[in-house]
Amino acid sequence: MSMYGRDPWGGPLEICHDSATDDDRSRNLDLDRAALSRTLDETQQSWLLAGPGDQGRKKKRYVDLGCLLVSRKLFLWTLGLLLAAAALAGIAAGIAKAVPRHQAPPAPLDQFTLALRKALMFFNAQKSGKLPKHNNVPWRGDSCLKDGRSDETSRRDLSGGYYDGGSAVKFNFASAFSMTLLSWSVIEYNAKYEAAGELGHVRDTIKWGADYLLKTFNSTARSIDRLVAQVGGAAMSEGPSQPNDHYCWMRPEDIDYPRPVTECHTCPDLGAEMAAALAAASIVFKDNRAYSHKLLHGATTVWDFARKGGSRQTYSVPRSDAAKFYNSTAYWDEYIWGGSWMYLATGNSSYLQFATDTKLANNAHIYSRPPNYGVFSWDNKLPGAQVLLSRLRLFLSPGYPYEEMLRTYHNQTSIIMCSYLPNFRSFNRTKGGLIQLNHGQPQPLQYVVNAAFPASLFSDYLEAADTPGWYCGPHFYSIEVLRSFARTQMEYILGKNPLKMSYVVGHGKHYPKRVHHRGASIPKKKGVHPGCKGGWTWRDTKKPNPHIIVGAMVAGPDRHDGFKDVRRNRNYTEPTLAGNAGLVAALVALSGEGHGVDKNTMFSAVPPMFPSPPPPPAPWKP
Repeated sequence: MSMYGRDPWGGPLEICHDSATDDDRSRNLDLDRAALSRTLDETQQSWLLAGPGDQGRKKKRYVDLGCLLVSRKLFLWTLGLLLAAAALAGIAAGIAKAVPRHQAPPAPLDQFTLALRKALMFFNAQKSGKLPKHNNVPWRGDSCLKDGRSDETSRRDLSGGYYDGGSAVKFNFASAFSMTLLSWSVIEYNAKYEAAGELGHVRDTIKWGADYLLKTFNSTARSIDRLVAQVGGAAMSEGPSQPNDHYCWMRPEDIDYPRPVTECHTCPDLGAEMAAALAAASIVFKDNRAYSHKLLHGATTVWDFARKGGSRQTYSVPRSDAAKFYNSTAYWDEYIWGGSWMYLATGNSSYLQFATDTKLANNAHIYSRPPNYGVFSWDNKLPGAQVLLSRLRLFLSPGYPYEEMLRTYHNQTSIIMCSYLPNFRSFNRTKGGLIQLNHGQPQPLQYVVNAAFPASLFSDYLEAADTPGWYCGPHFYSIEVLRSFARTQMEYILGKNPLKMSYVVGHGKHYPKRVHHRGASIPKKKGVHPGCKGGWTWRDTKKPNPHIIVGAMVAGPDRHDGFKDVRRNRNYTEPTLAGNAGLVAALVALSGEGHGVDKNTMFSAVPPMFPSPPPPPAPWKP
């Protein structure tokens, strides 16, 4: 008889009743009693008769691992050996980490990157005012902290900024151009600066200059009526009635005479250049919204000052210090240059309309061939402005109503690039290959670097626009030809020249030792402060400078590749702020592996451009 229930595994569960009889059960019980009555062996008896204490001692001899019974002694030995092995492995790993690994050394840096690191150090040596803690120029210290306060007409804090060259004069026109150039290079080649480990350094350099420019006018106001053009005196005559920064040969830290402040009230060239510098810097620091806005507000204020109606004249009035050292020949080029940067920084189309105005272009002589045509410098911004506006056309193609003028700027840029090539003989070259952009005049290198930078830049623009080259008349030239021009000119400056002389101080083994520089030529001695004429001994000595002004690019050789390492001859041995800014820009463009610019950062403030349709044709008349 069976019953069916639920099997937990899914089948029927059968329950069977025992069918054995009583006699069967009785026989089985007898068998069990017989089994119990057998004599037990010694081991069985010991287990059955053992007391509780005896069983505990037996258990302590073994370790029950669940599925396995192991001798306790064997288990402890095995566990100890495992722990000891783990400890030894840890010690070995620690020693392996501590011992230096013999890896392949990193690839050596290219010469342009090495020179770039040094070239930026020059700006540290030129800083005025209260220096930062990590300026890394041990022979420099705080200087000219009373600038502006000691002048009766100014009565404002004008400490800070940069000394222009070998003296302690601060020329805002050249300084503003230098900051614009550095900012332009950072916007284009941010990744290359970062790869060289110099991005933070160059940003600090720009900020130091921009902060000073904001001090030279009321940057918080909406309108102004004056700008500071210069701090310090630069009279060259022997025996002046008052000590000044050119007559005296002193370390900036020892200057104890009052320094005059020169202001201007109608100076559109200076105002537009300062607007360009602040606008370009606002793009560099767009990651800091508050500071970028401050720079842009200052740029707008000083631009409005530059565009103010009424009588206009260049800032460098006749017989002024500025006219001797940084004479401005016109202000129309600064208008195009500054307007372009204001547009890129704000996205306001009114600035682009102004920069592409045909009347302004005519006033800037873009269709004529003046002596400085194609020579980009602190005085002539037109070549740089045309490269900048060519960039706008190549990457954004704004179309009508800007296209016609932008195409003209683009064509002019192509012609300038052609003029740099030796085939066209627009400029002479020395036997060593240095292009004579200033037509054999002294101090050629600042013009050379300011050609190498836009040449590299324009070639990178063309490559980014998928254009393999450009036309010079009927002849087509690849972008590599333009890069070769820039590369060979920079190699000449770095030592590949007939004299095997590096014109960048501290780069290579053979470089100028008697740089025309007051701070570098006078020993730093505690408690010793030579007066105005006290430094003439060091000015006139033939001994090398006691301090190496690392990264300074000197004025350069003459048209015969000759060079005189003479401290008193500034046409050979004086470095300048504008020259070094161009040097830095050209070096970063050529540094590292590969090419390429940052296409988008420059246009971060520019809204999407939808070209307006051209005006309809005039009604047809029969």
